[in-house]
Amino acid sequence: MLKVGLVGSGFMGAIHAAGWTRTPAELSVVMSKDDLTAQQLGEKYGCEVYEALDELIEAVDVVDICTPTHRHYEMVLKAAAAGKHIVCEKPMARNLQQAREMVAACEKAGVQLLIAHVVRFFPQYARAKEVVDRGDIGRVAVVRLTRCSFGTTREWFHDYEKSGGMMLDLMIHDFDYARWVAGDVDSVFAKHVGDQKDDYSLAILRHKNGAISHIEGGWAYPAPMFRTALEIAGDRGLIEHPADGSQPLGVFLKTQPSSDAPDIAVPSSPLAEDPYTTEIRHFYEVLTRGIAPRVTAQDGFAALQIATAAIESARTGRRVNLEEVQ
Repeated sequence: MLKVGLVGSGFMGAIHAAGWTRTPAELSVVMSKDDLTAQQLGEKYGCEVYEALDELIEAVDVVDICTPTHRHYEMVLKAAAAGKHIVCEKPMARNLQQAREMVAACEKAGVQLLIAHVVRFFPQYARAKEVVDRGDIGRVAVVRLTRCSFGTTREWFHDYEKSGGMMLDLMIHDFDYARWVAGDVDSVFAKHVGDQKDDYSLAILRHKNGAISHIEGGWAYPAPMFRTALEIAGDRGLIEHPADGSQPLGVFLKTQPSSDAPDIAVPSSPLAEDPYTTEIRHFYEVLTRGIAPRVTAQDGFAALQIATAAIESARTGRRVNLEEVQ
């Protein structure tokens, strides 16, 4: 039986833990700097709670990393050195040099590095990708993606050195998806306004095949709002989600957050199996049956490179070629 060790017991750690219980794998160990939430997960799923990362790595076959972004690098390198497969939340690293070393270490050790870009597992996004791949809408010309929410109350997200800010933490979902459906990206032009807690950005990606993607992201909405939108236009048709909305006007005001408002914004899904569980089940199949992963370490690196270029473009006010960012 595949034994999994979970590093991080916060919001996303709890989601991953629930996902692993829907597979034949055994969630056997959890560790976190937050002793209370680690103990709660341990009691809920019947797994041990460890304090040392080295001990967790030694005890399991797969290390699932759900910690703040700036901690991914050291943890992936330790797990790879021990020959353990790795699931790592996005963004895979805080910068490209770290990501490059992570990929190299996992390749050298012969272990999987699976980056949790969950948007590829949301049914409407996955279905749109299938429609594009079948050629139903012809050659993709324009992609428009929106991902705007309220700002999280978790302080580390608003520490740029730890999270990379909204463009890296949130918009990277759609940078990855745009590349998945429209191909590799050549350059990025972006504009950004905000103060780390009330951010909004627009980015235009130019793909190597000539397609253009418009990406909108923000942490500026009132809680508990989270809005996403998808549009892919080809020379023979259009894909749209939400499709043909009929509400004439909506007004939403910022107020003091209620006590039951979530502290992290995630999009919801009406399906019996949420996309995060679908993602974990897919990773289990990759690790046990050898199927090709829907998202690879190289995909995670490419998304990080696009985000890095977008951040640089917003900072300098000029278009940035991906080959410039290292």
